[in-house]
Amino acid sequence: MLQVNDLNIKFKTQNGLFEAIKGISFNLNKGETIGIVGESGSGKSVTALALMRLLNEHQTLITGKVLLNGTGLFELPEPEMRKIRGYKMAMIFQEPMTSLNPVLTCGFQITEAIQLHLGINKTQAKEKTIELFKEVQLPRPRNIFDSYPHQISGGQKQRVMIAMALSCNPEILIADEPTTALDVTVQKTIIELLQKLKAQRNMSLIFISHDLGVISEITDRVLVMYKGEVVEEAPVKTLFAKPKHPYTKGLLACRPSPDYHLKKLPVVSDFFNADTKQTISIEKIREQYIYPEKEIEERKKKLYSQQSILKIKALNTWFPVGRNFFGKPKEVIKAVNEVSFDVYPGETLGLVGESGCGKTTLGRSILRLIEPTSGSINFENIDLCSLKKKDLREIRRNIQIIFQDPYSSLNPRLTVGDSLMEPLQVHQFYTNNTKRKKRVLELLERVNLLPEHFNRYPHEFSGGQRQRIVIARALALQPKFIICDESVSALDVSVQAQVLNLIRELQQEFNLTYIFISHDLAVIKHISDRMMVMNKGKIVEMGDPDEIYYHPKEEYTKKLIASIPGY
Repeated sequence: MLQVNDLNIKFKTQNGLFEAIKGISFNLNKGETIGIVGESGSGKSVTALALMRLLNEHQTLITGKVLLNGTGLFELPEPEMRKIRGYKMAMIFQEPMTSLNPVLTCGFQITEAIQLHLGINKTQAKEKTIELFKEVQLPRPRNIFDSYPHQISGGQKQRVMIAMALSCNPEILIADEPTTALDVTVQKTIIELLQKLKAQRNMSLIFISHDLGVISEITDRVLVMYKGEVVEEAPVKTLFAKPKHPYTKGLLACRPSPDYHLKKLPVVSDFFNADTKQTISIEKIREQYIYPEKEIEERKKKLYSQQSILKIKALNTWFPVGRNFFGKPKEVIKAVNEVSFDVYPGETLGLVGESGCGKTTLGRSILRLIEPTSGSINFENIDLCSLKKKDLREIRRNIQIIFQDPYSSLNPRLTVGDSLMEPLQVHQFYTNNTKRKKRVLELLERVNLLPEHFNRYPHEFSGGQRQRIVIARALALQPKFIICDESVSALDVSVQAQVLNLIRELQQEFNLTYIFISHDLAVIKHISDRMMVMNKGKIVEMGDPDEIYYHPKEEYTKKLIASIPGY
């Protein structure tokens, strides 16, 4: 159906031409699903946008051929190409919030496309849209038709995007990272939905992802991209059983696996740096990082023989929704509901659950960034709930948080150096800015960044680098306790492995205590000493990660484990 021959893409930049795609070729057959996998910047999305002819023609130089059923897409005039977009080939874009227009209702955005392509009236287009919403299993389809994008959840926005892509019955669907940053349970539902729709409509699917676990569940054949080139192509089972290229091996190895206890996760560079004369296997690299059971037992014995550093007792954080005539709330959302637990010095306590279960609210309530409704938070025998704001600021020196989105938690108008010096100035660390700058440069080096990054702005860094900057800022005040809120959820698996290794190294170096919040059970199992499972504001299960993973007691936990992709 689709043939891509020797595709080259160059971007015009201030420093000359940048070669993003270097002569890639592949075919897509009728009813087939191919996966394109690789890190951010490898050229996956650029390839997809080029196939749809959505790249700015004034800023790009594209050579090569793309044939759809024998028709050359690059040779077609724009009005002809517009008829193919959506009608023959459609695309689910990576970020549903930015792909949907925030000032238009979800229903209008889809009826607009249907009317344009199918030439039917408004009433028929509305009914077709509601049918599509039912097909993609959206709850309350008629309500969502009149809802704006900000009024629905991330998973629901993604389904609206799928409905939009399917609205004109395309022959080829391109799904660009459709499950990134979604909960594992929502991710599993979206994958099952795409498989079902593909079978019903006999479509071909190009599925783009950086997560090999997801790719293993949905594709027939996989293309591995690295620095603008296809370095390996194979049927999905062959690729997982016998990967050939060092980069593919690195991608497969760096995802945390529940079957192994590793001190450190393998990274892509381990495979590139290995002796090229020998065929290095994933098992061989993993063996170097095995965490012996005896060491794990000794560590736990030592941890739990101490006094706890943090005690949470019957903590509640409730939010009133709507008020009646007398000013009383009509409804109360119990985001955190009767939560109690202890954390021990030097421990990593993992907190796992779906979006909306109350994980982030719990983390922020501990720091009193959100005021708890009731209960006690005792840190080093100091009751945080009774402290005045001035005293609380002093305590916050010792309890830091790494926020979920590193981009929005850094001030875009401050250089990285200024962002890291600010907490040192507020808490009057060191006597002058020269000494503070020296400390900041040490921190940058510690998180594997360079001294020249001091004067750069956040937008000049990749997602993984921004996450390291946020970690460096959390370390600036030499805290005892850090809450990591989804600090690796939106990162590539290869960058995620580096950040998880860094978090563990820093714990050993500075004797840090962590509460590590994530919706990814495989990540939590890898990094935690103990694990808590949260659902609807309550802790439903707590204990040893192995015990919870292999012998879950709650149905909710079983559902979370069953949703882990590729396991």
